[in-house]
Amino acid sequence: MTKNLIYFSQSAELFEGPIFDFKHQLLYFVSILDGLVYCYNPNTKEILSIKLDSPSSNVYVVSKKVVLVASKNGFYEIDFNTLKSTFKFQIDIAKNARYNDGIEDSSGRYIIGTMGYPEVINGIGNVYSYHNGASKVIIENTTISNGLAFSDDNKTLYFIDTPTKKVAKYNYNIETGNVEFIDYVIEFNGDGSPDGMCIDKNGMLWIAEWGGACVSQWNPSTGKKINEISLPFINVTSCCFDDKANLYITTAKNDKVNGYEKGSGLFYVEINQDI
Repeated sequence: MTKNLIYFSQSAELFEGPIFDFKHQLLYFVSILDGLVYCYNPNTKEILSIKLDSPSSNVYVVSKKVVLVASKNGFYEIDFNTLKSTFKFQIDIAKNARYNDGIEDSSGRYIIGTMGYPEVINGIGNVYSYHNGASKVIIENTTISNGLAFSDDNKTLYFIDTPTKKVAKYNYNIETGNVEFIDYVIEFNGDGSPDGMCIDKNGMLWIAEWGGACVSQWNPSTGKKINEISLPFINVTSCCFDDKANLYITTAKNDKVNGYEKGSGLFYVEINQDI
């Protein structure tokens, strides 16, 4: 397994939300509290960034070098071809909340969770679904809405509310966009708390561990941990696969725990076939 630190910032507090555009071979990620959105080209090594005027947490791919970004002040379309941003819409969320992790379903719905801001507030968050100009709440009373992942058949949605230290499983209706809670399928008992996640072609969940210095791989059918990738940053925030089934991983700043890097980083991990 090869781990490469692609990008590092000593000052950035919270790199998050990596998403890979398979069609155009581009990676996007954010520095949430800086309002920065990045576009990384792994072929040319070029990194572009655009700054929005509020915390920006999640990216949805629109077209080549064009993305939709969820910021506290609304959803903006960012064009990295022109380095311009355009306000598109806003969802009615609490004034003392901001967006966090999100995902797009196969029907084009934007799904996004919220959390308290500038302070975490128990139960203030929700998970929203936005489609064709209308929004609705699909999961209520969350605290730190984080990882979201769909099964390959779109019938199952996995979701993380970080303080629970669990991964929840929902039935997902792709026709209506409604969810039905089934059970908690994974529970974390160590130092790390589940943050962002992604799912591989075999249905295994890869989960970034805040406070755990790793991304861990789990079988949601058994609840068992399969493997882990350790990192020199203690606060690991999220991960995504590229077209080669390798992982991009984001991390956040740590000022309190000795022995780990202090800034925020973007890693690329080439995964061996045996992991």
